[in-house]
Amino acid sequence: MDKIMLKGLHFWGHHGCLASEAELGQPFHIDICLGTDLSQAGASDDLHQTVDYSVVYARVKDIVENRRYQLIERLGTVIAEEILGAFPPVEVVTVTVHKPQAPIGGLFDDAAVVLERRRHG
Repeated sequence: MDKIMLKGLHFWGHHGCLASEAELGQPFHIDICLGTDLSQAGASDDLHQTVDYSVVYARVKDIVENRRYQLIERLGTVIAEEILGAFPPVEVVTVTVHKPQAPIGGLFDDAAVVLERRRHG
């Protein structure tokens, strides 16, 4: 299966279980991998034969910046579900939600979840 990758999408969101996370917000970094057949786009050089990743970016930006979830697991699930719902050519989507400033209370590089969802039917 072919893939379209969007890595390191940076947004400011208000996700988390703590009141301070809801109030102040923090950075979230998102990686998206879309599994789809790109053979028609490769043969035709036609944007309409592929998934327009600028539209995917705008959808993810809206979700991360304008909604609020307590868990990054839920944030990633919503992103995956909306991508599958909005882009019929996508058969599988992998979403990685990075929360580099998670309130862990120690030094760390990143906290993240990786979710893979497939189209059913």
